[in-house]
Amino acid sequence: MTLVKFRNKDMFPSIFREFFDRDFFDTANMGFNDSTMPAVNIKETKENFVVEVAAPGLKKEDFKIELDNNLLIISSEKEDRKEESKEGEFTRQEFSYQSFKRTFTLPSTIDEKDIEAKYKDGILSITLPKKEEAKEKPKKMINIG
Repeated sequence: MTLVKFRNKDMFPSIFREFFDRDFFDTANMGFNDSTMPAVNIKETKENFVVEVAAPGLKKEDFKIELDNNLLIISSEKEDRKEESKEGEFTRQEFSYQSFKRTFTLPSTIDEKDIEAKYKDGILSITLPKKEEAKEKPKKMINIG
């Protein structure tokens, strides 16, 4: 038996290496990384709570917001297909699938009937108004009689 040294870099001319390295294995152009959760900010004011979800590249139709008892469930699923072909020479098709699901337990002080959601500039903003009895009351001076 004869052992032959194999040198990988000499197997393909550099043009082939560049093609495979650049086009098929370029993960930078694949878009949203489905293994990451979008960042969330939660703010509390005197009147309400605001949940902001950073989800650029999505449309408002891509979101699903549910209220189940005292759970706020925010989810999204999006599938993207890209196809490239040049007159019979080759065809390349890439699939991209992104999804996330975030669940938040809401306090009992939330007025569920007046919850609002907006999506603008890549930020999903959900306003959770407080019930009247949960709102902060101004200071009151009590006179001594």
